[in-house]
Amino acid sequence: MGRIHLFEFEDQQWFPSFLRNYGTDFLQFLSNKTKMYKPIIHVIEKGLKKSKTDQVVDLASGGGGGLIWLNEELKKNNPDLKIILTDFFPNISAFEYTKNQSDNFEYINEPVDVRDVPKELKGLRTQFLSFHHFKPKDARQILQNAVDSNSAIAIFEGQERSFPSLLAMFFSPISVLLTTPFIRPFKIGRIVFTYLIPIVPLFVWWDGIVSSLRTYSVKEMKELVDSLENKETFVWEIDRLKSGPGVILYLLGIKK
Repeated sequence: MGRIHLFEFEDQQWFPSFLRNYGTDFLQFLSNKTKMYKPIIHVIEKGLKKSKTDQVVDLASGGGGGLIWLNEELKKNNPDLKIILTDFFPNISAFEYTKNQSDNFEYINEPVDVRDVPKELKGLRTQFLSFHHFKPKDARQILQNAVDSNSAIAIFEGQERSFPSLLAMFFSPISVLLTTPFIRPFKIGRIVFTYLIPIVPLFVWWDGIVSSLRTYSVKEMKELVDSLENKETFVWEIDRLKSGPGVILYLLGIKK
């Protein structure tokens, strides 16, 4: 199946930010509880070690909370680790909640464009569950900006264009209904727009299915890399890992 770039509610400027935040909060909660990122710990540690940095600049962070569990695991071998959360639509309340879980989290208040990251933000760039939001031209620009800035980059996607992935997304509203009372920080609006006016489960359902259809395959990520200028100045690793019943696709680029 070819990549299909349908619209996601989360990407729309007109979509209310509080509803967008409820969706990203759900994704972060789920990734922590399922320890979804466990298989990619060695990938991030390789990126940190090879690029000689203890700082992660997380791009398109959403709620940022998905890194809480991963952060504790990474600190075992990287005690000086610092993670900076950024987003084009910063979810400040969620960023604050994440920061309160560990003193090595920081965040940027202002919008950060992943296609043109401020030069003062140094460290291993990461993207979790967000690369599929960008059309090929913009996805290429993200990678080219990393190369031009001599910045290591690690990209992770927790879905793919496959029947099992689409099936999981189809039933995602059930997960939203079951987990919402346990998501922190608690917000009465989240309850209202999940159970009384069920906008959150419906938009998570749609965006989840579209995310699978949008996700770049390993082959397509390799094609993006092949199109970059000065790509040979980096070492590239692109692969697919099992994560419980699901899968994680990843790209790691490190300056030679």
